[in-house]
Amino acid sequence: MRVFLTAALFALSTTAMADTLVYNITIKDHVFSPSEITIPANQRVKFIIENQDVTPEEFEGLNFDVEKIIPGKTKSTVFVGPFAAGTYNFMGEFNADTAKGQIIVE
Repeated sequence: MRVFLTAALFALSTTAMADTLVYNITIKDHVFSPSEITIPANQRVKFIIENQDVTPEEFEGLNFDVEKIIPGKTKSTVFVGPFAAGTYNFMGEFNADTAKGQIIVE
């Protein structure tokens, strides 16, 4: 029974992961690119954030709950959502003047 449950849970998680939308974000010169990302409403999505700078940056949601430090010259994964339709802002706390962005949920 335990083997069956483990196999069933693995199959469900693999299927869920296959259906997850993935968006790539780059940090370069303390700027997020793209700085505006449109995602579907009511769906959890995956951001792969690549920090091309040598210094760390923090990906922080301003009106949603996420904080993730991305060390220099590395990639990190952040899951966000599901969100209702609207606009959600994020920033890089270490370079708040230049590292800004929006998630537009439709």
